[in-house]
Amino acid sequence: MMPPRANVAALDLRAQAAALRAGQLSSEELVREHLRRIETHAGLGAFLHVAADEALRQARAADAARAAGDARPLLGLPVAHKDVFVTRGMPSTAGSKMLAGYMSPFDATVVERLGAAGAGMVALGKTNMDEFAMGSSNENSAFGPVRNPWDAQAVPGGSSGGSAAAVAARLVPAATGTDTGGSIRQPAAMCGVTGIKPTYGLCSRYGMIAFASSLDQAGPLAQTAWDCALLLEAMAGFDTHDSTSVQHAVPRYTESLDAPRSGASTDKPLAGLRIGLPREYFAEGLSHEVALAVRAALDVYASLGATLVDISLPRTELSIPAYYLVAPAEASSNLSRFDGVRYGHRAANYRDLAEMYAQSRAEGFGPEVKRRILIGTYVLSHGYYDAYYLQAQKIRRLIAEDFLQAFRECDIVAGPVSPTVAWNLGEKADPLANYLADIYTLSASLAGLPGMSIPAGFGQGAHAKRPVGLQLIGPHFAEDRLLHAGHQFQRATDWHLRTPELGA
Repeated sequence: MMPPRANVAALDLRAQAAALRAGQLSSEELVREHLRRIETHAGLGAFLHVAADEALRQARAADAARAAGDARPLLGLPVAHKDVFVTRGMPSTAGSKMLAGYMSPFDATVVERLGAAGAGMVALGKTNMDEFAMGSSNENSAFGPVRNPWDAQAVPGGSSGGSAAAVAARLVPAATGTDTGGSIRQPAAMCGVTGIKPTYGLCSRYGMIAFASSLDQAGPLAQTAWDCALLLEAMAGFDTHDSTSVQHAVPRYTESLDAPRSGASTDKPLAGLRIGLPREYFAEGLSHEVALAVRAALDVYASLGATLVDISLPRTELSIPAYYLVAPAEASSNLSRFDGVRYGHRAANYRDLAEMYAQSRAEGFGPEVKRRILIGTYVLSHGYYDAYYLQAQKIRRLIAEDFLQAFRECDIVAGPVSPTVAWNLGEKADPLANYLADIYTLSASLAGLPGMSIPAGFGQGAHAKRPVGLQLIGPHFAEDRLLHAGHQFQRATDWHLRTPELGA
């Protein structure tokens, strides 16, 4: 039975799709309700642009298409896009003054595949983000921070904090994000939603405003693993426009989610699954409240038949220096195109071309972006390339080899997403403190592996309303394995069903 119309926004993507197919509500009704919630909870700062009129037009078109027999599974369902994806007809800013007001003449491949040209989803607007996806708290946006729906004093995590907060607050049932060093998994964990970073190259990067080209990867955020599986089916696939896109067949992830593993039973659906627990993920630095929630989640996996195996990823601590050399180096190169000449912000006052470049970039970029450009330019400069950048790439290869060794002993790796629950806005003024929050997510990104965050509990005491996420990491192209494990966990728990108390 359908809940009252005012509660349709609380339904997950799968339930909303079923209601549309059954004729229990229309796409226009669904979109109107989400637009109402976006307006009501604008104080969260989750959206940078809301395309209300266009969304309603798309919703009516979806209703007409469904009435004519169109059976696409995502047809007419609402979605929001992280503002790092360019979109025709909407501003695309990457959270930066440098691109304020920029209107792209084309859609990113991910946007196109989820939209009218592909799955038929209705785009409600663009979500807030750390500037050029650089940050772990969503406080680096040039247009103001995003607030965590569970606790307005807390950060939502970054850089896809706007997307995660929008899904958690039920402003939208699904949103796109990007993950360079943890920027889907970390905000998903801190906002109590599900998010997956696919294997590098599985989703096209065409139309994604680049941060670090060898690391950036698109992925979905939603309430459940089932929803993420459905979205990933539409988003993934080879794209001739993207030289980093991989020719790999995309499975029908949703078809096997409810089935027990081969040889398992309905009461022990994960029998035979070996889950590796890196001792480095449970060492000094992990907060007690996060450790308790993660251990309790692992006990659930054991009750579902999985075997917990102690493993080691010995170079985990090296992932921070390696990442914060490789990523800024690539950012320095990618962001050199923003010079005030062809597009983007141009300074109003300058005396010559060199001053126009310098003044435009000084005005257009925020402090964190400038910091990473300076680091990247330094490590790529003559005399320092071999000492820093080349050494970081060697360490990256060793980190990947650690995972190869680990997957000989286990099928997936599990552990915390972040050392702590979400911290307060303004609490971590020191950039290095923010960088340390990425310790458990960076290594999978450096190795190009798929990683997933699923809701697994809450903190304690003053943090009792701040969510904790469980991270699952798999071998290359093992998204189906991660999604199955996440879905089975969510069948046995209700953390993903909890919603923040925001009101109607």
